[in-house]
Amino acid sequence: MTTDAKMGDAETDTKTGADAWLERSRTKLAAMALGPRTEQLGRVEQVGDGIALVSGLADVRLDELLRFETGQFGFAQTLARDHVGCVLLDAAEAIEAGQAVRGTGDVVRVPVGMGLLGRVVDPLGRPLDGRGPIAAESQEPIERPAPAIIDRDLVIEPVQTGLLVIDTLFALGRGQRELIIGDRAIGKTTIAIDAIISQKTSDIICVYIAVGQKSSSVRRAIDAIHTHGAAERCIIIVAGAASSPGLQWIAPFAGFTMAEYFRDRGQHALVVIDDLSKHAATHREIALLTRQSPGREAYPGDVFYVHARLLERAAKLSPAKGGGSLTALPVAETDAGNLSAYIPTNLISITDGQIVLDAKLFYEGQKPAVDVGSSVSRVGGKTQARALRDAADTLRLDYAQFLELEIFTRFGGMPDARVRDRLTRGARIRAILNQVQHAPLRLADEVALVTAVQQGLLDALPTDAIPAFRNRLPEALDGGAGELVHLIQGGKTLDAAQKQSLLDVVRRLVEAVALPMPGDPA
Repeated sequence: MTTDAKMGDAETDTKTGADAWLERSRTKLAAMALGPRTEQLGRVEQVGDGIALVSGLADVRLDELLRFETGQFGFAQTLARDHVGCVLLDAAEAIEAGQAVRGTGDVVRVPVGMGLLGRVVDPLGRPLDGRGPIAAESQEPIERPAPAIIDRDLVIEPVQTGLLVIDTLFALGRGQRELIIGDRAIGKTTIAIDAIISQKTSDIICVYIAVGQKSSSVRRAIDAIHTHGAAERCIIIVAGAASSPGLQWIAPFAGFTMAEYFRDRGQHALVVIDDLSKHAATHREIALLTRQSPGREAYPGDVFYVHARLLERAAKLSPAKGGGSLTALPVAETDAGNLSAYIPTNLISITDGQIVLDAKLFYEGQKPAVDVGSSVSRVGGKTQARALRDAADTLRLDYAQFLELEIFTRFGGMPDARVRDRLTRGARIRAILNQVQHAPLRLADEVALVTAVQQGLLDALPTDAIPAFRNRLPEALDGGAGELVHLIQGGKTLDAAQKQSLLDVVRRLVEAVALPMPGDPA
């Protein structure tokens, strides 16, 4: 082919491409609706403390996303006659009075999908771990309706926290909302993190939401999850104390939306909100700045509704809806153990039970410092693993009786043999409930521990030898009762012969770690 022929073919191809582009452009222009279009333009009247008061947006809707001319976003929190109270989601330094504001017609949305697993993000899904952008499957609104009653199923499947005091006395179920409450710095976050770490070998995906926490506290929580847990199956959402009030306010809702992606696909999720007391304080701050009427303790009247509509999203779905579950572990802080304050009573009435931590127990060295008398799980023992339920049949009653007897024996006097036996057994129960942080137990270990103490095998051991016994128990069980461990971990119960085999392994271990009692001759 000659050079002139080649040039002619190129010119023909160019004309063909230009004709196609022109045809597409004409089609698009013909489909466009011509005519005037109105657009509402608001103005910033006042800005400060993460809040902007905007005028001129008469048609804006509640919770609508607003865009400022400098690129920042906020959402409409209050609608007044002459202004809109807008909560800013970004820094307010670049926003000034007189700037233009436009409504987007949309609500706040966050990314969801498998790409969030193993990542540390802010409440808007923006990465904080320096590992590049998030590969999201879709954007979902942070406010979603809770599942209807007809779409829910019974809460009967257990969530193993690895903490003996919780798994035996206040079993947690998939789809339950269990409040962790207590004074500051006595182990509330540690319990929640241990529950996340315990899911390392389960099929539960975990979402940890830090609201208003110090950077050092958040760093410790992230390090614990990465060191001891399965961080690749966790989502960590951080709205620290230095974040804007808007980000702190939307953080729990954003976390639930991210977790619901997995629940709605038949999977199981565990959400920890640390903590809702700081979230309530942020809600009070926003309400006062947007000129809402204060109520009890200066909180607005809708603070109960805010937390109720959030926690109601935790549920176990019916098989027709996929059978997934979303379990919630909200954390709340009390002041000097006052459970009757406004926010604690609200949360206690919303949730399905509460794990109450006592400062006195904590400073006495009992960790986790769970107050057995004040804590409760309203779902009941049906969520407990069957093998553990059989082993811990009377454990709570025995421990409660021990605590009462211990108080009376402090007044002096020599108790009779029966009382001494109860005190000995109770002291061993308290010793096995004492557990170091970030070392959750397997279900088989919990069953063996409870069986040992209930059968009196640990009565001969001094209490200071119990930690050594517990540390050596997993290896002893794997070596001497591997099949039984497999059965228990699979949710099966043991027959009489299998229970006897388990007791034999435990008895041999007790003999191996037995130490002379204090005061005994060498």
